[in-house]
Amino acid sequence: MDTVEGQMARQSVERQNMPGISSSSDIFVDRTGFAELFKRHAGNPILAPGHWPYPANSVFNPGATRLASGETLLLVRVEDRRGASHFTVARSADGISGWRIDDSPALIPLPQEYPEELWGIEDPRIVWLEELQRYAITYTSFSRNGPLVALALTEDFRTFERRGPITPPEDKDAALFPSRIGGRWALIHRPVATTGLSKANIWLSFSPDLKHWGDHMMLMEAREGSFWDAGKIGLSPPPIETPEGWLLIYHGVRHTASGSLYRMGLALLDRDDPRIVIRRSHDWMFGPSAGYESMGDVPNVVFSCGTVTDESTGELHMYYGAADTSIGVATAKVSTLLDWLRENG
Repeated sequence: MDTVEGQMARQSVERQNMPGISSSSDIFVDRTGFAELFKRHAGNPILAPGHWPYPANSVFNPGATRLASGETLLLVRVEDRRGASHFTVARSADGISGWRIDDSPALIPLPQEYPEELWGIEDPRIVWLEELQRYAITYTSFSRNGPLVALALTEDFRTFERRGPITPPEDKDAALFPSRIGGRWALIHRPVATTGLSKANIWLSFSPDLKHWGDHMMLMEAREGSFWDAGKIGLSPPPIETPEGWLLIYHGVRHTASGSLYRMGLALLDRDDPRIVIRRSHDWMFGPSAGYESMGDVPNVVFSCGTVTDESTGELHMYYGAADTSIGVATAKVSTLLDWLRENG
């Protein structure tokens, strides 16, 4: 494995400083003059295809977790030059720089054994399950009949126990809660009906064993009209536990004349009963702005599948795919997000 710094001599990666003005409230002002809660790292994108130790078309939408060692681990979606995706591990001591990228993928599609993975695996989300003493990875398997949610468990991100599909197609954008709620596991996910009048909404389901799921209910509905999240919505990173409840960062899509525009907003679920949405933001709070977010394989997309929180400082690192091409990181205080949501929800 080589570090990113060691590979910099053989590539040219775009670096753009995001104009930002820090204020005492930890809210930053973007180039348009609007307040943004997250501050982009000046060295974004922190990971790009040129950093990879083997040929890759794009690297994006990583799951994220902090290991017992204190290192940040990203499980990166890597799209190969055929167009199919797999997952590769990258590690960093500070979660920003010095990334050590595995020489080979951690998890690849195995359609002979798991036919639902025929056209690749995508968008992993990582949750530590204390009860099982293992990491749970929910990810999208792209089957012949459309995308569905699959589950894998691991202790070390080197060997994996594939549990296979846990939802039928079409479904994606799924993550588990880290512990049982009312004696059952809970899953946030985004099924899509096939009728012409249906919308892509966020749902919640429950299971006694991580295999059989029921008590399905719609948790949040895509809005109507010109709203930033009127096209479809879906979970971004796994739920973040706070003293006030489960903080959700979710993405919304607005269909425009020039294509789909992806942005992110916030919602807060009741800590004891996540079926209850306490509040939801009216406005989006993070959207494509920098050049590497606006231009790429899929322009005007910021899409996060993972965050890491520093418990001592309350600072949240949000890792996100930029234009389905590279990876950026942006930081915010959890308390700042909750304050903003309280005022704008």
